Amino acid sequence: MTTNKKTLSKERIIGFLWQHFMLLISLTIMTLGVALCVRSDLGSSVISSCPLAFTIAGQENMVPSLSLGTYTNILNILLVVGQVIVLRRKFQPIQLLQLVIGIVFGALIDMNMALTANIIPANLTHKIITQLAGCTVMAIGIAFEVRCGSITMPGEGLPIAISRVTGRPFARVKIFIDITLVVLAVTSCYIFFGEWKWNVVGVGTLLAMIYVGMAVKFASNHIAWFDRLLGYRPGFRRYLYGLARYIRRN
Repeated sequence: MTTNKKTLSKERIIGFLWQHFMLLISLTIMTLGVALCVRSDLGSSVISSCPLAFTIAGQENMVPSLSLGTYTNILNILLVVGQVIVLRRKFQPIQLLQLVIGIVFGALIDMNMALTANIIPANLTHKIITQLAGCTVMAIGIAFEVRCGSITMPGEGLPIAISRVTGRPFARVKIFIDITLVVLAVTSCYIFFGEWKWNVVGVGTLLAMIYVGMAVKFASNHIAWFDRLLGYRPGFRRYLYGLARYIRRN
């Protein structure tokens, strides 16, 4: 009985670590999409629009000069604080782990921004291709992230909280939150620069709002293989045993 408990506990630990390793891969793919959308110069994704406005303002010494990932971290913190305010005593402390996921998300954005630094679209066609690629890659990452079934991202956590309290459908609340973030980004542009910055909120942002959801739905119907991969339990002892047996046999 004790041995079975130890085995079960070990399997749970391995499963937990593997699940979050796959989550890390999913977030890496998602943030690569975010970086490509920014590089397209046609408008960033919704979640990065307001942080991008502050990042550009920081480069002109209007606000603290922080990276896009750092300003995204600040936004994620505010989104979690919003959940605490909305849910109050119903807020579950475990959901504070969203902050950890949010910080990792911000760090990965900075990493992918560095990796894509040489991507400078030369003309409108290249910009459109870059934007479409970014939205598609981001959608694939989101589809993977949802399948991982781990802690909710702050960007989804606040709409879930509001939906739970008000009884409104999650999809409608999510659209409202996305529009609010875009409006805040546009407002920030006018406050900092006195004009609408189309590379912050542009046609690419509108495309991301419409296309990404459709692409996530399509991708989710074609990643059954990811479920099998997610259910995989890595264990090196059996591979070492098999290798030793192979060597002995030969």
